[in-house]
Order: sequence, then structure tokens, then C-alpha cells
Amino acid sequence: MKPLAERMRPRSFGDMIGQSHLVAENAVLFQLAKSGQLPSMILWGPPGSGKTSLSQILAAELKRSIFTLSAINSGVKDVRDIFEKISKGNLFSEKTPVLFIDEIHRFSKSQQDSLLHEVEKGAVILVGATTENPSFEVISPLLSRCQIYLLKPISAADLEQLLFRAIQQDTLLKQKNIEIAETKALVEFADGDARKLLNNLEIVIGYLESSAAKLKDGKNDMQGATAKLQITNEVVEAGLQQKFIRYDKNGEEHYNVISAFIKSMRGSDPNAAVYWLARLIEAGEKPEFIARRMTILASEDIGLANPNALLIAMACFDAIHKIGWPESRIILSQTAVYLAVSPKSNSTYMAINEAQETVRNTGNLQVPVSLRNPVTKLMKNLDYGKNYKYAHDFEDNFTAQDFLPEEIKSTVFYKPGKNPRETEIKNRLQLLWKKIYRYD
Repeated sequence: MKPLAERMRPRSFGDMIGQSHLVAENAVLFQLAKSGQLPSMILWGPPGSGKTSLSQILAAELKRSIFTLSAINSGVKDVRDIFEKISKGNLFSEKTPVLFIDEIHRFSKSQQDSLLHEVEKGAVILVGATTENPSFEVISPLLSRCQIYLLKPISAADLEQLLFRAIQQDTLLKQKNIEIAETKALVEFADGDARKLLNNLEIVIGYLESSAAKLKDGKNDMQGATAKLQITNEVVEAGLQQKFIRYDKNGEEHYNVISAFIKSMRGSDPNAAVYWLARLIEAGEKPEFIARRMTILASEDIGLANPNALLIAMACFDAIHKIGWPESRIILSQTAVYLAVSPKSNSTYMAINEAQETVRNTGNLQVPVSLRNPVTKLMKNLDYGKNYKYAHDFEDNFTAQDFLPEEIKSTVFYKPGKNPRETEIKNRLQLLWKKIYRYD
């Protein structure tokens, strides 16, 4: 018997759950199929978002044969064998077939090169599926010949819809007395992956049936085929042998945990930072969200006390896109610990806050004439740029002059923090500006 996920695979656009931006009646792929035209394309999206199903639906809608390869266990020879079959088949068919390659990002450069000629001459319509950013994983010549379509994780509402559809429509499940009393654990464990949701549902039902068979006291009306199989969050935990982390991505606990994570790094506690990071990871938080918050912290709470912190955080943000999951968790951990043990300063954060407050209170103060650029003769006649001193003409590339509007001259917004790096900055500023900028 096929797995539930395969039995529930959508066969038409109308069966698709999620991806309405691509498959709704006015959406691009629906309209392409309706027109009978189909370009080569890359379907980029997370696991279980419908990439394989969509390729099959497109081929069926256009009444084209489809050949399938998995980049995990296929090589150049397999690609050539497929093209040979297609070449022979085209003698008897006018319609260009579809070649679907799952996990196309796993193909090496030479393997991807082997696709180019046939795609370019129109012998096949290539539909590649990838969970990785195709900009990094697909060679440029192939990428330029394909349209890129982004698939999104399946939303919680759509996953719930799929759950109830499965127990109502699947040939096997609708014969069972299944009641879904709670959906939260199943939906959260699935993490936007429809296939994982249905696999987990099958496991949980099997667990309930096994438990029912062991009961001999007749409780809960569990008798034979009519036994009631009630699915709750607790049952899901037991059936999947996983602890359900109660972490609502749109609710209070989401903000509580991320707040604890940020405050642990700000408070220089690497152990707590790693713990709360683990909570975020186990709850299925998106790595991009975590990396974004660490990048903000690197500037807001560390700043000039360790300027490298921002570089590390940005490198983390870039790396998680290139590396993928689950290895990205190691990069997140390294960055979180680095930020936690770095010296702290919020001086630049406070500086921009005070500067913005001054702007709001004083309005559009005039730019000093000496700082204005005299790009026309009229501007020169109005003394634009007069008395401006070019810093590089002076010793140490510095000379004191007024850069702020007259009304707020000598106002101090940036106040160096009390750490070794900013102590050096403070000493240099006081040496250069003498009594103009004082930090006493």
C-alpha cells in the first residue's frame, strides 16, 4: 500500500493546497498551462511544498509525457539515457516532453552542463526542483534558460485543511473512526511540510490503533474497527516520540523566547544564549529570523566595542542561505556565542536616537554655507563652499571646523562607551577636538 502522502498527492490545480500565488485561476502557472505554453523552470521551495506534485500537474494539464530523475542517485549517464528515450519518442509525438529533476542543486557542474544542449534546442521542457537558492546552486547558463518560481511553506491553515481532507477522502482513513480533537502539535511538527504532516498523521493513527488493540477494559469505546481514534496534542507527542515545544510563532511564547535569546546575548551569557537558541531551533523557528535578530544586536548592543561583531553576524546571515539546514544551526550557535562573549556598547544606538530626537525638535536647520557644494556659478557667487577646509590638506588629515548647523553647534550625540576600543576613540576625539567635544 502506498504511503498516505502519495495517496493524497494532488492531481490537478484544484487539488493543490497552498501555492495559490502560482496555481490560482489568475496565477502565472495556471495561466501558462491554460495557454498551452510551458517554459523550462526551476521550482524553488522547502520540502513538502508541492514541487513534485506541481511538475506532474503541469505535465498532465498540457498532456505531455514526463520523465523523472532524482539528482541524489542519478548521473550523466542517466541523463543521456533519458534524452535518448525522448529522442526516439519524439519521432511519434509532436509535444515536447517534460523532464523533472528532483533536488537539481545536487547535480555537479558537469551534470548540469549535460542538460544545456537539449534544453537550449527545445528537446525537453526542464522542470527542476530545489530546496536551495538556485542562484548559488544552479549554473548560470542553465539558470538563464529557466524561469524561477518560488514555492512557500504550507501555512498552518492549509495544513489543517489537508488533515481533515485526508481523514475524509482517503480510501483507508475514511473507513476508520478518526476524530482530530487538536491540530496544533501535528501542524507544528510538520513545519510547513505537507508530506511530513501526512507521514506523521499515519504514524499517529498507527500508534492509536496499536494502543487500542492492547486495551481490554473497553474504555473509550475502542472495539475493533469501530474503535474511536482521537488525535490530541498529547497523543501526537506519544506517537511521534517527540516533545511538542509549545511555541506559537504568532503568539506570546514566540516573543518570550526570542526576547530571552536576545537578552542573554546582551547580558554576555553564552550558556543561556545557546539554550534559548536551541529552543528556537527545536520549535522550528526560521534560521533567517534568528540571524536577522543577531545582526541587529551586533550593532545595537555591541557596536564599536567590537566592530567585527557586525561582520560575523552578516557572514552568518549569508552562510545560512548557502549552507542550508541542519548544518546552519552550527553557524547560528557560533555566532550567538561570539556575540554573547563580545564586549558591549550601545553608544551608536543611543547616538542615532538622540540625533533623530534633535531633528524632530529643531526641524530642517540650514546646512552651513561652507559645507554646500558650489556646483554652479550662482552658488559660487552666494559663497557656497567658502571657508571649507579640506581635511587632507592638514597635518593628521584633520582641522577643526563646524559641521553642524549653527543652532546646535558642538552638540554631542555620540558618547563613547566604557570599553577598551571606545576608550581609544574617546581619547582620539578629545585630542582632535580639544574643548569642542568634551566627554567629562
